[in-house]
Amino acid sequence: MAGLGERALAGWVWGLSVVVVLLVVFLMSSGQFLAIEGLDVSGLPRFHALLNGTCALLLVVGVSFVRQGRVGAHRAAMTGAFALSTIFLLSYVVYHSQAPSVPFGGEGWIRPVYFFVLISHIVLAPVILPLALYTVLRAFRAEYGRHRRVARWTFPFWLYVAVTGVMVYWFMAPYY
Repeated sequence: MAGLGERALAGWVWGLSVVVVLLVVFLMSSGQFLAIEGLDVSGLPRFHALLNGTCALLLVVGVSFVRQGRVGAHRAAMTGAFALSTIFLLSYVVYHSQAPSVPFGGEGWIRPVYFFVLISHIVLAPVILPLALYTVLRAFRAEYGRHRRVARWTFPFWLYVAVTGVMVYWFMAPYY
């Protein structure tokens, strides 16, 4: 990635982002298309909440580190957040390729709250992938000015998606 020009970098980031988003949409809309007999994925929603919660914590700690000038600790925390998000995405694809969709059973005031959280989470989740890739790649390429400019956008969106991912789990836990 270090030797790529801007156009090639943009093509790589956007190409990968589109492929991942289309794969997730396909798996979500095709039911258990790739179901593997006997594979138990029932524990994955809890695992996903753990990954998202830990990612949110690492994001906050990582920003705190960089504000303190602790660049190495910042790098480690953000690398951890990116790794957890990658593991989450892979596990999420596995889960949705194996498990049937579970409807939300809540009623009353909680129902619109849940759907607001869920819809905002779903809308913003695909936005994170290219932002996170650009942020990480800018740091990797030692383009720290560009890294900071994109990170200012990436951080709040990524944190929101991680936190709302945990919230969606809490809302849905009684129905899994």
